[in-house]
Formats: sequence, C-alpha cells, structure tokens
Amino acid sequence: MAIAIKTQTALIGGENGDIILSETVPCPPKELEDVQVAVEVKAIALNPVDTKMVGGYLTPGAVSGCEFAGIVTELGAIAAKDGGLKVGDRVAGVVMGMNPLRPRIGAFSQYTVSSAYGTVRIPDDWTFEKAAAGVGGVAWATVPWALFHSLGLPSGPLLEPLNSQMPPPDLPGFKIPIISSHTADGTKPPTTVLVSGGASFTGTCAIQLLKLAGFTVIATCSPKTSDLVKSFGADATFDYSSPTCAADIKTYTRNCLRLALDCITTADTTRLCYSALGRAGGRYVALDPYSSAVSATRSIVHADWVFGMDLLGEDVGWPAPHGRNADPVATEFGVVWNKTLQSLLDRGLVRPHPQIIRATGLAGALEGIQEIRAKKNAGQKLVYTL
Repeated sequence: MAIAIKTQTALIGGENGDIILSETVPCPPKELEDVQVAVEVKAIALNPVDTKMVGGYLTPGAVSGCEFAGIVTELGAIAAKDGGLKVGDRVAGVVMGMNPLRPRIGAFSQYTVSSAYGTVRIPDDWTFEKAAAGVGGVAWATVPWALFHSLGLPSGPLLEPLNSQMPPPDLPGFKIPIISSHTADGTKPPTTVLVSGGASFTGTCAIQLLKLAGFTVIATCSPKTSDLVKSFGADATFDYSSPTCAADIKTYTRNCLRLALDCITTADTTRLCYSALGRAGGRYVALDPYSSAVSATRSIVHADWVFGMDLLGEDVGWPAPHGRNADPVATEFGVVWNKTLQSLLDRGLVRPHPQIIRATGLAGALEGIQEIRAKKNAGQKLVYTL
C-alpha cells in the first residue's frame, strides 16, 4: 500500500551543521520510479559514513542514513516484475542517504524508498535487527565492487550469477597470476589476499566473500579480535599495532603477497599494506581515498579506491571526490551482485557482523553517531529498532 501520511520522524541535516531529529519530515515521494521499492523501516544500523555528514556533505533538511531493514509497502513497475519482491516481504537494503539530489530519501526514517537492486529478502529466521546489521549495509555493496572489479579477482562458482555474468575487468599495468581453490591444480596453493582491518564490518564481509571465492585470507586486527576474525574465515591474523607487522606478513607470505584490500584507509594502514606487499609489487585497493604520498613510494604497486554506493546507479551531489554521475558499469555490476547476494542469503552462506541492539529508536541512533565519533564500541555494529 502507498504511504498515506505526509510527514514522518527522521534524522536530517540541521541548520546547525549537524544531524538532528525532526518529527515533521516530508515522507518520500508517493510516485515510485520503476525500479524503486517503498519500505516501512523497522530497524537501522549505523555506519562510519554516517558520522562524516558534516560540512559540504550535510544538506539541511535531507534525510540521513544508509542501512535499514523493514517491510515492503509498494513496488515500482520494474521492481514488481523483475526485482523478485512483493508487498509484505521482509527486506534489508542500502540507500544513498543525505544526497542533496534526493533529499527525502534516507534510511534513518520511518519510511524510505530504495532501489530493488539494493534490496534483498531476509531469511525467515533473521530478525530485522540482524538483517540491518548484516546484509543491509554499505559493506555488502562496497566490498564486492572492490574485490571482484577493482582488485580484479574472479568470484568463482559459489558466487553466481556474478561469476558468469560479470568477470573481472582486464586491469591496466602488470598482470598478476591468480589461483583460487576452484581453479587450483594441486601444484600451487590459492592466492593470498591481505585484508587490512579484518575486524571491521567491511573486513568481516571481505573475509567471507574471499573464502567463498576460494582464496587464502590473511588479515590485520588487534590481538583481542583475532579469534573473531578467524571465525569469519581468516587463515592467519597479524597485530596491526606491532612494529613488525609488515615484516611478519612478508615472512608468512614469503615476500610474495600481491593483493591488499584496505578497509580502514588511513596513511598508516596504506603504509602497512604497501610495506607488506612483496618484492614484485601488486594491487592495493582502498575503501576511501588513500594517501598519494604513500602510494608514490612504490611504483610497482597499482593503487585504486572504490565508492560502493556507485552500485546504486544514482548521481551523487556530495563534494569531490565522492560526488559523481551514475556509473553504468557499476550499476550493471550492482544489478548482478544483488541477485548474487540474495542467493548467498537463501543458501545460508553469509552471516552478519557482531552487533549491539538498542530499542531506543532514532533518538538513540543520534546518540550512537556521537559514540562512533568518539571511537566507542569498535568492532560492533550499532543497531536501533524503530
């Protein structure tokens, strides 16, 4: 059914330059685009990007938030026909919150509108909270785009239809021989991939996808999160705070590491990844703009970074370097990835990141944003029921 009310409670950009709670926010447009899904939101999850909605990234009156779970209330024509969804479905998804080009759409609200290709049905035994903190997150758009496009990894037969329909591109520069457990002939082990920040939300997502794709995974994390990271599939972990971390990784990989995904992306983590990569160089992909000063230190390392929201197929009105026009290649990837993620969920092959669930609604989420800014509750997703 269509949304009957005209206003709702939501977290929006305030005139004071920060996010505020308002009870008189216009609901999303009633007329859906063909690929859109209207959702009554039941749970939301916080992401570090939510804490960065300040300065040029904040639009007064625009709804904030990216990660949600809820119930489908209406479908656009294409979403109803090809999206695999119906009214009443329990779903999770990601939206481009605080986008000045679509100011009435965000996750931190009672009602939202998402793309059918950014929305998945959640398993019957998953709660809304579990889903919002699991696959309803930015990580599940960003990480596959980084691994199976920018890093150039083949996704493998467990990740269908991505494996068949979107093979990795022919990347510029030197070629790296890549072996997965799906293609190994027994003479060489699967290629090793480093995940910097293995205990982060993006880190545990990356580890799971890399293992499904058939790769050996090593990760940096703190000693106290090592067991958690290994429980998601990491073959070995290394203490990022150790002065010998990069050297220890080089010893473990026999100075042959060629591939690194940086889920944290500070100058220090870029430097660590560059130092850990072997003598022959390789590829480094970050989830945010990386330090050009560090990347200039090794010309034999090809560096790139990704913006996961590209998969939603929207123009983004944020400042550079995040503002952009819709990328048709990313949009195509997103459509295929959405089907792949749905298949992984249906087969029970992925699980959510650790979470803290609070029944304090949007007001609690506003406080949670400040907690993340203060670096509290590291390694756990903050989830709020509405």
